[in-house]
Amino acid sequence: MTPQETPPQDAPDGPWQCRLHVVTGKGGTGKTTAAGALAVALATGGQRVLLTEVEGRQQIAQLFDTPPLPYAERKVASAPGGGEVFALAIDAEEALLEYLEMFYNLRRAGRALGKIGAIDFATTIAPGVRDVLLTGKVKEAVNRPDATRPGGRAYDAVVLDAPPTGRIARFLNVTAEVAGLAKMGPIRAQADSVMAVMRSGQTAVHLVTLLEEMPVQETVDGVADLRAAGLQVGGVIVNMIRTPLLADGDLERAGAGRLDVEELAAGVKVAGIAPRTALIDALVAEAAQHARRVALETTERGEVEALGRPVYELPLVADGVDVGVVYRFAELLRTQRMVG
Repeated sequence: MTPQETPPQDAPDGPWQCRLHVVTGKGGTGKTTAAGALAVALATGGQRVLLTEVEGRQQIAQLFDTPPLPYAERKVASAPGGGEVFALAIDAEEALLEYLEMFYNLRRAGRALGKIGAIDFATTIAPGVRDVLLTGKVKEAVNRPDATRPGGRAYDAVVLDAPPTGRIARFLNVTAEVAGLAKMGPIRAQADSVMAVMRSGQTAVHLVTLLEEMPVQETVDGVADLRAAGLQVGGVIVNMIRTPLLADGDLERAGAGRLDVEELAAGVKVAGIAPRTALIDALVAEAAQHARRVALETTERGEVEALGRPVYELPLVADGVDVGVVYRFAELLRTQRMVG
């Protein structure tokens, strides 16, 4: 971006009516769960949504408890109101073969290249080409026409379970990634067409985080990288929210080591447990740790809110995530007006 250019604007506040929702986050923050919930939320009310992944980890299949996804769009869920969620695991080699067939009628030649390892070699020495292929398939799904459907598109929205926050700007900013490799020709043309979608008002990049120092810092850095690349930042989904177990006054006293030990012992006794010294000491230590955790989360929440983007919250699920949790989270995102 040159000094004369206007700095890119963030996407308008939700609920977003975007056609492409990119979901990113530091590893371990639950971005695939958030992406799946967002897809179900968008499909609610009779919409058709495509949920895609590009990292070859088959996490969408695990999330929806289905067999591994082939390189073909397959229905994985129904949404309230008659909606449908389809899923696709995008593979760079298959995307290249499809590209060669669509534009050059060279699918058979592409298969031969694959057998001798030329495709892997090309995408390894030029990672930007791989990203062009992956994002190019997403772009094709976003723009695919279907005259039989309302709006004339095959899907009402596409959700991309994207790479982690640390490399999201590079992954999406494919024009810059291939600038040194192709200044013209089909690869550059494909990259430019991808960027036309990625930088348009129909795309928003949402970030998933936890109220912990490293995920929040990576989120802050990711937002800065996205803005610098001219990509629209959407909302921030804060996952694994924990409800404080103590009232504000008790949290303050616990953190300062000033809990009323006699009152605590009396409560333990009322519960039918002998208030032994070791037990009371352990409870005091646990309360102090909890207070410190809440204080940290409060600080990190301030960092998230300082980004100036809408914030959505999903609770911690102690028993693990299953399909039922995905639907529950989808309803929470709708209730919080992330989608209309």
